[in-house]
Amino acid sequence: MEAKIKSVTDPTRSPTPPPGPGHVSGAGPTGRLGGFGPGPVARLGRRGISRGLTGNGAPQEDLDAGSGRRERPPHHRAQRPGARQETLRESNLLLITEEIFSAAEPPSRADLSIRTGMTRSTVSRLVDDLLAAGIVREGSPIVGGTRGRPAVPLHPARGTLAGLGVEINVDFMAARVLDLTGTALAEELIEGDFSASDPQEVIPQIGEMALRVARRAAEAGARVVGTVMALPGLVTAEEDHLMLAPNLGWRDVDVPRLMCRSLGGPERLSQLPEGSPRLAEFGDFFVIANEAKLAALAVAQEFSAREQEEQTFFYVSAQMGIGAAVVIDGIVDAGPRGWAGEIGHVAVEPGGPQCGCGSSGCLEVFAGKRALLEAAGLEPDADAETLVALTEWEDEPGERARQAIDRAGWALGVALSGAVNLLDVDDIVLGGEFGPLADLLRPRIEQELRQRVLAARWSRFRVRETSIRLSPATTGGALRALRAVVDEPLRWVPQAT
Repeated sequence: MEAKIKSVTDPTRSPTPPPGPGHVSGAGPTGRLGGFGPGPVARLGRRGISRGLTGNGAPQEDLDAGSGRRERPPHHRAQRPGARQETLRESNLLLITEEIFSAAEPPSRADLSIRTGMTRSTVSRLVDDLLAAGIVREGSPIVGGTRGRPAVPLHPARGTLAGLGVEINVDFMAARVLDLTGTALAEELIEGDFSASDPQEVIPQIGEMALRVARRAAEAGARVVGTVMALPGLVTAEEDHLMLAPNLGWRDVDVPRLMCRSLGGPERLSQLPEGSPRLAEFGDFFVIANEAKLAALAVAQEFSAREQEEQTFFYVSAQMGIGAAVVIDGIVDAGPRGWAGEIGHVAVEPGGPQCGCGSSGCLEVFAGKRALLEAAGLEPDADAETLVALTEWEDEPGERARQAIDRAGWALGVALSGAVNLLDVDDIVLGGEFGPLADLLRPRIEQELRQRVLAARWSRFRVRETSIRLSPATTGGALRALRAVVDEPLRWVPQAT
C-alpha cells in the first residue's frame, strides 16, 4: 500500500510559510477553520459526548436482582437530578460558557450579568473558574464614556484545551487539532489507497499519525481533551463500533479497541492506568462517528459563525462514496441510531449499474467520485479541478466530461428532490469533491428540484458550496470533541477553585 505524507493547506486560512524538506505539518497555529466563535455553536446530535467517556456502557438505572426493584441511582447518574448546590453551580457555569461562546461580540462580566440575571459577584466567580480552567481568556479593557471600571471582554481561550479529529477515507487519512477558538494547532494528511484495506494494518498507522499531531499540539501548550474519529460508513449508536464501510471494505470493526491495542495499551481508554502518557495523549475519550455527519458539523459551524444565526440545510458530500446529513437549526440530526443520511445508496435508477453495497442503480454509481471520473475518461486519481478544466475543452474529451457532470447533476437532483420532499429543507450544501464542481452541477440539480419537489412553486432553493476543502470531517471531529468542554465546563475546572 503506497502512501505519502504531506502538509495540509486550506484556501480558507491565512497563508503560512512553506514547509521545509521533510516537514510534515506545523506545530504552531495554522489558521482558523470555522471554530466555535463568534456565533451560535453547532452540535452533532442532541446528546452530549460524555456518554463516550468511559466506554463501559453502564446503564443509568440498575435493577436489584433479588427484589426486582429499581435501586435509586447515584445523583450524578440520575435521569433528572434535582438541583443541589453543586448542580446549581454546574448549570450556571454552563450558561455562562454558552453565552461567551455564542456571542457575536465578546461579552464582559457586566454583559453576562444582564443577560443571565445573575449577580455581578456570581458571574465573576464563575468567570474566574473558566479562566482557571483555560476555557476563556480576558481581552484588553475597553474604556467607555461612562464612569466605573473599564469593561473587560471575554473570549474563548487560545491554545489551552483542544480537540483531536481523525479521519480515514478511501484515498487519505488525516488528523487535525483545534483549540477553542477554532484555530488549527497541528495537522497532517497522508495520501494513499485504502480501498479494500485491512483495518488491522491501517488503524495502527492512523494511531501513530494521530499521536504525532497530538504531540505537536502539546508542544504548543495545548491539552487534548478527547478524540473523535471519522469513518465513511455505519457506526453504532454507542460510537464505538464500525458496522460497515463499503468503500474501505471494512465490516464489524471495533475501532477504539483495535486502536488502543495496536498502540500497546488496554482495550479501552477508560482502562488506561496512570503513567501511560502515550494513549493518554488522545484525551479522556476516543469515539467514532460517520464522516459525513462530522463534515456537516464543520460546515454548520462555518455558516453559523459567518451568518450569525443557526443554519438549516441538507449537506451532501462526495469522496469515493457519497454521504449526507441534515442540519436543523445548527444541529446535525443523525437519527436515533446515527444512520441517517446514507443518500449515496438511494436508488435513482433501480435497474442501473451494480453498486458496491450490493444493490443497483444507487446515486454513487452515477455521481460518486470514481463513477464521475470514469465517465469523464479520467484516471481514478484525478481531482475535481482537473475535471473542471477538462469541461472547458471544445473537443470530444471536453464533451464527454460535460456529459459526465450533467449525468451526475441529474442523479443528484433526483436523490435530493426526494430528500427535500421528505425533510422540507430548501438549502443544499455541496461538499468534498462536489465543492469545486458546484457551479457546473448547480443548474441540473436545480432543474430537477423545480420539476420533482411538490412544493417547488412556493420554495426558494439554494445550492451552495462550503469553503472547507480539505478533510472537513477532521475539523468536525475536533469540534465534536471540544463540545465536551462547552457542554461540561465544570469538568475542566481545577478542583482547587
